[in-house]
Amino acid sequence: MSTITEQPCGVLLVDKDPGFTSHNAVALCRRILQTKKVGHCGTLDPMATGMLIVVVGKATKVQDLLMCEDKVYTATMKLGIETNSQDADGEVVAEKPTDSLSEQAIRAAFEHFRGEFDQVPPMYSAVKINGVPCYKLARKGKEVERKARHVKVLRYEITRIDLKQAEVDFTIHCSKGFYVRTYAHDIGQHLGCGAHLTALRRIRSGHFDIAQAVDVPTLKAAGRDELLARLLPLEQVLADRKQ
Repeated sequence: MSTITEQPCGVLLVDKDPGFTSHNAVALCRRILQTKKVGHCGTLDPMATGMLIVVVGKATKVQDLLMCEDKVYTATMKLGIETNSQDADGEVVAEKPTDSLSEQAIRAAFEHFRGEFDQVPPMYSAVKINGVPCYKLARKGKEVERKARHVKVLRYEITRIDLKQAEVDFTIHCSKGFYVRTYAHDIGQHLGCGAHLTALRRIRSGHFDIAQAVDVPTLKAAGRDELLARLLPLEQVLADRKQ
């Protein structure tokens, strides 16, 4: 039986809700577990849902290891409309017709962004320029040059194309540091009509699957012992990565 004197340690998988931030998850876990040593591996945008990895106690030492693993997302993109954040939370900055788009052209655009390529992080991101996060500069109306990152699409699947609504649903398996909203934006640019992301859900991160995660209502209602019982032991997490 866990006691309040135990120092918690392990990995907690949270199924993030829209609007529930990574900071919210960390703060909540700190309060419930009564410990300050809590962090997370890879921020999800406010609009996004799904897998958020929370590390507790000594598990904070493996943050970099867990963040470096591949991710799998499901997403929806809207063609013909660009926003300043490249997703639905941003302001519309351009609109173009999509009447001439064909399913063949859309599939060819996805195929163009397959394998390894360079991707420029969006201005509305946590990437730092001279120590300042880009999103803070973007909120002031400033745009600065960002270094392109070498990223990789290991696999993708288009699950729906609706030409009438100008929407595309897809699943993507990608490398660390990959921005799915930038991927949607770049595909829109390639098609010549622009695009932005309207939905994003992380369903897998490394060895962790979304089916293992605790939802936010359950997390909010949990007591300390219940949350301790949900922590994946650090030893197990490390052993899984040696297999």
